[in-house]
Amino acid sequence: MIAAPLKEPAVAFAAKLDAAGAMAAWLHFLATERRCSPKTIEAYGRDLVQFCNFLKEHLGGEPDLMDLGVLAAMDFRSFLASRRNSGVESRTIMRQLSAIRSFFRHLEKNGVLKNATLATIKGPKLPHSVPRPLSVSSAKRLCDDGLEHGETPQWVVARDRAVLLLLYCCGLRISEALGLSRRDAPLESDTMTVTGKGDKVRLVPVLPLVQDAIRQYLDLCPLALALDDPLFVGLKGKRLKPRIIQLLIARMRGALGLPQNATPHALRHSFATHLLSSGADLRSIQELLGHASLSTTQIYTEVDRRHLIEQYRKAHPRA
Repeated sequence: MIAAPLKEPAVAFAAKLDAAGAMAAWLHFLATERRCSPKTIEAYGRDLVQFCNFLKEHLGGEPDLMDLGVLAAMDFRSFLASRRNSGVESRTIMRQLSAIRSFFRHLEKNGVLKNATLATIKGPKLPHSVPRPLSVSSAKRLCDDGLEHGETPQWVVARDRAVLLLLYCCGLRISEALGLSRRDAPLESDTMTVTGKGDKVRLVPVLPLVQDAIRQYLDLCPLALALDDPLFVGLKGKRLKPRIIQLLIARMRGALGLPQNATPHALRHSFATHLLSSGADLRSIQELLGHASLSTTQIYTEVDRRHLIEQYRKAHPRA
């Protein structure tokens, strides 16, 4: 239903009369002006397709911009209810509602239409959750033990260790670590430039341990990597896929007896939590993680508080 992104700027919205063109232009705006990640664009596009497919059946025909402008609260709530009845989780429903709200705000900003009804729509309550970091010992074991496996080439073992250390010692997302190019390798510098979500660039300190691991991997790697090539590659020389690291950690969980929350992203959570418990301030951790808002980082204070309470109850003689 959604056409290919339009080439003209989003300000040309006012001249458009079809909903599909408006949606395509909005996605183009997100990609070019807001610099959202490809996965975010894909998810929002999918959300809009589902919303419009629902409206097509709900209204009895393809919705146009006039239809969108007169949608009532009942129409939006019916869509949310249909998603719930399809077994969609609350977090996904909230994202879809957020995508719809963002699209309608953009239409209003560009003078296409205004539908104040959306402001009255409340999404489902989300269960309160906090990150689940690993203990210090589990994080160390994951990065240092159990990487040897059968006939695995030594350069692959060195590669995997370098990736895991980037996640735990530098707090990188798996996409950030695997998105590095050969020229980004911090071999001579104790800092590294990382491009995160929304193409936001941050400077990350690099421990000598991490430098040595990357250097060992590059020394052992049988492939000649040019400066513009991916830093981490698979057996065929293509950029390493996140799924390879996910499967690696899943195998190591069983071999090392690690908890189920041992995942690539748990290493990033562990990085933040262990820094906080050792006295690092939230602002510094926010910068290191590349969080746009401090409120995102503050959730780690609850993790640290829960850990302290747990240790207190275990250790105090009257607990």
